[in-house]
Amino acid sequence: MSKPFAGVKILDFTRVLAGPYASYQLALLGADVIKVESREGDDMRFGNRADAWEKRGLAAPWVAVNAGKRSITMDLKQPRAIEVIKRMVPKMDVVMENFRPGVMDKLGIGYDTLKEINPRLIYAAVSGFGQVGPDKATAAFDGMIQAMSGLMSITGFPSNGPTRVGFAGADVMSGFTGAFGVASALYQRTHTGKGQLVDVAMIDAVTGFLAQQFTEHMMTGRVHEQAQNLSVTRKPTGNLFKTKDGWMVLAVMTDPQFQRLMKQLGRADATADPQFKDWPTRIANNKALHEIIEEVMKQRTSAEWADIFAKNDIPAGRVLTIPETVKLDHFGHRTIMQTVETEHGPITVVGSGFRMEHDGGSVERPPAKLGEHTDEVLRAAGYSAAEIAEMRAAKVV
Repeated sequence: MSKPFAGVKILDFTRVLAGPYASYQLALLGADVIKVESREGDDMRFGNRADAWEKRGLAAPWVAVNAGKRSITMDLKQPRAIEVIKRMVPKMDVVMENFRPGVMDKLGIGYDTLKEINPRLIYAAVSGFGQVGPDKATAAFDGMIQAMSGLMSITGFPSNGPTRVGFAGADVMSGFTGAFGVASALYQRTHTGKGQLVDVAMIDAVTGFLAQQFTEHMMTGRVHEQAQNLSVTRKPTGNLFKTKDGWMVLAVMTDPQFQRLMKQLGRADATADPQFKDWPTRIANNKALHEIIEEVMKQRTSAEWADIFAKNDIPAGRVLTIPETVKLDHFGHRTIMQTVETEHGPITVVGSGFRMEHDGGSVERPPAKLGEHTDEVLRAAGYSAAEIAEMRAAKVV
């Protein structure tokens, strides 16, 4: 079997993170993604740490969301470049971009123009506030959307104020939403024959991931507080606890799990305490129960508790650093970590977060050097070697 999006051609104008993350997910699943970069390259290519990879234009943050794509360079401010794009569009299935709304229209390659050239074209635009609405012209960035979406208001501890999540959460949520939107539009086209605009607003995307919190507020009026390390269920046994040498998160959510936990802690007596007889009383006496559990957990290491809990079907996880997580045996039996050979040596990238029985996500080619595929792509669009040389001399490409 071929990959899910084998044969799908995507012209990718996205840059930085949200848009590239979206097109990367589709590239992993077989789409031929042609990344259009400026002659200087995507801002993420060269990074700011000046390590060996960055000096080659293969900065790790760029590779993380662009491996497997082809790269062409083009000066979109030149009319000749716009002519080239229009010539390529009839052979494309998808155009993706994450400019501020209106930028592509000013360049002459916005959705209204391109759909006339190719009615089957799916045009995906990722922006802060979408293509319609009072804030559509406002530039947006990850931290700004984390703040405005409510995500920061429920993250961290009250003593420290609102807190960003530890990765570019708004960008990644928006990218994943964009990939899902394109996949949906491609499937819909199979029975309508029509292309369409996929309009992704970053603030909408993050709201979609906070469905539980927003729905509960709109149904009950509850204002969610900063979650600290507590489970969204507010159950005190879904929290962070200190051990002898580190930290563990418990995810004890049922009564049988609670009984087993207290037995293994040597505090079965607490299950008969009226303060902890059921979940409402346990929640009401959260602090007291937390102290009882943590007092015991401090007596053993995280590894010791992990072994005990695993043998007794008590959900729990050690707090690991990324270097520790990478070493888990788990990844030796999965496909998400993938090694790709490059002319500079092997690199490992993160692929699709799911497995498929037949031809799932994988990186099929090494990360592209800036403009590596320009000639190849232009030849496929029907340009001769002389025409390509002329455009290169004129700094069109």
